[in-house]
Amino acid sequence: MLIFASLYASHTHHFTPEGLIISAVSGAIIGDNIGYIIGYQIGYRLLEKHGHKVRLHQDRLILGRYLFRRFGGVGVLLGRFIAFLRILIAILAGASRMPWLTFTFYNALGGLLWGTCYVLIPYELGSQIDSFTGPVGIGLAAIMLILLIGSFLFLRHHEQALIKKAIADEKQWEARKKRTHHH
Repeated sequence: MLIFASLYASHTHHFTPEGLIISAVSGAIIGDNIGYIIGYQIGYRLLEKHGHKVRLHQDRLILGRYLFRRFGGVGVLLGRFIAFLRILIAILAGASRMPWLTFTFYNALGGLLWGTCYVLIPYELGSQIDSFTGPVGIGLAAIMLILLIGSFLFLRHHEQALIKKAIADEKQWEARKKRTHHH
């Protein structure tokens, strides 16, 4: 929606890029703080029980936990740019009891980068699109479409590999947890 609003703004000037960035960043930061509170209060059990309704199946929950354990604050920052993690990361941070100030710092930085990139790049492309006409424009559009489809397929392919790695890590983590509880 943000990309379409940015493209629309570049052609109609009904919105300013600054206004879109402020809206996107504010919404991202506020939304993720609500997610953090939900994660903190209700926790991970809610996701395990109802996550499948929003395409957060068990393997994606394991992947989220794995990335969170491995990357912590950087995971919060980068999670903003990964489709399903955008929803999951704040809740996981809360459920994992990540310190709120650490979460807030990385969440705000991620929201700022995400909002700015997702507004300015389409806005700039949208304002340049009129100069790409004829065969050159059609060729560039075809290349962009191929890159977009290629990126999607690349991410889909690597998501499964990451999930396998996450499941293996989850088993090791559970085994370590059991060993420390027995001692």
